[in-house]
Formats: sequence, C-alpha cells, structure tokens
Amino acid sequence: MKPAKRSNPGLEDKTTESDATATVRVATLAEREWFDQQLAERHYLGAGRSVGDYLRQIVTVRGQVAALLVWGPACYALKDRDRWIGWSANQRVERLKLIVQNRRFLVLGEKGRSPNLASQAMGAALRALATQWQDNFGYRPLLAESFTDPEAYAGTCYKASNWEPVGFSAGYARHRADFYVPHERPKRLWLRALDAQARRHLGAVTLPADCAGGVIAPPSGVLPLTRPQMLALEEVFRQAPDPRAKNARFRIGPVLTLIAMALLAGRRDIAEIARFASTLTPTQRHQLGLPRKRGTQAFYQVPGYAVFSQVLTRLDPVAFATLLGGWLQTRAGTLPQALALDGKMIRDHIGLLTLAQREDGAPQAVAIYDPKEGTARCEQSAATALLTGLPALDDKIVTADALHCQKTTARTIVEKGGDYLLQIKGNQPKLLA
Repeated sequence: MKPAKRSNPGLEDKTTESDATATVRVATLAEREWFDQQLAERHYLGAGRSVGDYLRQIVTVRGQVAALLVWGPACYALKDRDRWIGWSANQRVERLKLIVQNRRFLVLGEKGRSPNLASQAMGAALRALATQWQDNFGYRPLLAESFTDPEAYAGTCYKASNWEPVGFSAGYARHRADFYVPHERPKRLWLRALDAQARRHLGAVTLPADCAGGVIAPPSGVLPLTRPQMLALEEVFRQAPDPRAKNARFRIGPVLTLIAMALLAGRRDIAEIARFASTLTPTQRHQLGLPRKRGTQAFYQVPGYAVFSQVLTRLDPVAFATLLGGWLQTRAGTLPQALALDGKMIRDHIGLLTLAQREDGAPQAVAIYDPKEGTARCEQSAATALLTGLPALDDKIVTADALHCQKTTARTIVEKGGDYLLQIKGNQPKLLA
C-alpha cells in the first residue's frame, strides 16, 4: 500500500490502543483542521459539522495514517434500534448518550492495494473507542450505531468487524427548517456492542457506575400519561382503601397515581418515585388535586419520601395491582404484537411484574409478587395468574427471561393463542443442552 500524503507533517504517533499492525489515537487540537480537510476533500459526504460529544480517531498502520473515523451523537429515535434494545421512550431520552454514531469512515490509500485494511482499521477503532470516549467525555458508551446505503455498499467491513444489521432507517433526513424531510432512500442500520452486556445494561434499572455520566435527567413535567389518562387513573385510585390515618394531608388517590406513573416511567426505588413526583409542574400538581402550601396562592406540594414509604409498606399490594391492571386493560385496546414479561423489586417492599409492549415499554398488565421463591405469590406464580387473566394472545409473541422458562408459563401462553420466546440458562442444564 502506498503511504497517503500527509498535509500535516507534524503528526505524532501517541497510541491508546494497538494490535499487531494497527494503532488508534484521538486527533489532537492541532490536527483537527488537517483531519477535517481530508474528509472534506476525500469523503463523499464531506467533513460534516461537529455537534455534541464528538471524537476524531486516527488509525495508523506501520507508522502511516491509514484511516480516519468520526464518532458523534446517536439518532434521537430509531424504531429498529430501540426495539433491539428493548427501550421505553423514557429510557431512550435518559440513556441516548450511551450510544455513539459512526459519522464518517475514510480509508486512505489506493483501493485494492490492501483489501483487509477497512475491516482492520474499523476493528482497531472499535476496540479503542469506549476507553477514548470515557477519557474525553467522562462516561463510557455501551453501543455504536452506523448506516450504509444498501444501493451502493454491501457493508462488508461492518460484517467483518462484527456489526449486526438490525433493520433500516425510516427514509428521512435532517433539515434545518422542517427538522426531518423524506428522501425515500432508507439506510441499513448497523449496531455494534461496545460491552459484552451492552443490551442488558442499556435496559437495566441501574447502569454501571462508569456509564452514569452519560445519563440525562428527563425535563420537568414529562409524564408517561396524557392529562386525561392521569385524571382517569386518579379517579380509579380514589376507590383504594387508605391504610393511613384519616387526617393524612395527601389523599390516597393522588399518592397512588404518582406511584403508578413513576412505575410506568421506569422508576423502581422509593427515592426515585419521590424525585419523579417533584418534577411535576404547578399545573400538573393542581390538576392531580395535590394540596396548596399554606400561605401561598399557586404552590402545590408533592408527597416526600416518607409519605411514599408509608403508603407502600402499608397498602394492600394485590388491591393496588388489581386497580392498576384493570385500568390498563380498559385502555390497552388490542394487545401489541410483541410483549415482554419482566419483574422488578422496589427495594424489599413490593415486587411488580409487568407485561409490556416491547416497542415503547407501555405496560399492558401488571401483577404483584413476593420476593420469596416457591410461594403462592412468587414471581412465577404471579406470571401464570397474570397470563391466565388476559382475554387472549392471538397472534402475539410473549418474551421472558430464564426465570419464566417454565412448562406452566409456556402452556398458558399457547392456550391463549400466543407464541413464546423464553430465555434458557444454566439453571436448566438438560434443556440448555
């Protein structure tokens, strides 16, 4: 391979990642002008604009610059990507920065002289990416995304460096005036995990500590329900028995509605539920019927940690789940094509089993369970009872983790007219084999 001509003879070869022949480093501030000039002159999309967290990588092979890569913010919403991860809409908003997008990939040198150079450079860049990103921006990304035009490129180097094709874009391009405009040329979407447990981490309740810096708190007033839905749910919860004293300042209807909305928004901890309540706007607090602070005209208080803890530790969890589940069923309409069954504990107080739409995380049915296994109200028993209570699962696929890989669960789904996709792990060695 002929060495590429270098417009900047002062390039340094400090490395952060290497294999037998390729080294990868981040372009220095002095190199950025040269870097962008190479893209502007030699890449068919040009250099592009630097937005958000933006990383320029230089790959060298045997001391010569062989490839340039640019990584930046991911697309706000991609249906196939979000389905692959299993994200809810709230999780996508909070964790989008943990996905980085390959914005540009330019291989330098004559085409055909080194046929494996593209995949070699991409592989080396990916191995260095997570560490370099964390060093520059303070958090570790978990997933990379990229696009190819199927009419022009087969994506050979992506396949060779273990990218996974997961679908297509919707065929829209970003436009300054209209935000997005159709171009009728969908691009193939590729994903590449930067961590062996990337998908699990992205959908988990708690993220790894070194990823937390990339989490964005949702803005105030963002609720998982519309105003009519919130008011209808509060009306249902007014019927719930209040386990507290009759002179409680916060009525049981608004308190249970806040708990339910927090759970629907992915909160799984009493402290997180309390923080969720504090993000409600004054108008939302007033609409929910929360009390006005004494001596003020428009300041409405929300329950604190102690109120939520008191209610959760004293309420009848089965009654709560029955009311919430009934409300969800009356508004679910036809069940979606793909449903995920999963259980989560709220500290040690209550277990919430949810049958949710995989596309956006919208719950379709809920049940309460005990943390102890093998009891009449354990998670497995709750799953059977929840599925049995559904009207039908015709032409639906229910997915679940290894805990629910049980004959009773599978039989119940099939008897309801559905199909199942259940995870198998080492706790059932014969079945796994």
